[in-house]
Amino acid sequence: MKIVIPTNNKKGLDDKVAEHFGRCLTYTFLNEKGEVLEIIDNTSEHNGGQGLPPELMKKYESNILLCKGLGSRALDLCTEFGIDVFVYQTETVRDIFELWKNNKLELASKEDACKH
Repeated sequence: MKIVIPTNNKKGLDDKVAEHFGRCLTYTFLNEKGEVLEIIDNTSEHNGGQGLPPELMKKYESNILLCKGLGSRALDLCTEFGIDVFVYQTETVRDIFELWKNNKLELASKEDACKH
């Protein structure tokens, strides 16, 4: 199991969760124990690279996305790629992971997607 959280730095568990999944600067990957596996730069087209953020998540074999917000297209692509998405407004990587680990988050639906 590989969990991905959009971030804007490389501070691991103490990093802040980015406001929007696709527009973050980095992605922090954790295992199911909450250990940082790797932190990568966002090389998607949102940051001048290629491909969409969900395609990047698939490339890195993520199963779960924990984020503050994402668009409906991104949510659809994640679902298509078999990535479970959970949306929650919290501050740090550690906080959102702990909520997920303790079954305090629900799978995202269309209502959770950003409207813009």
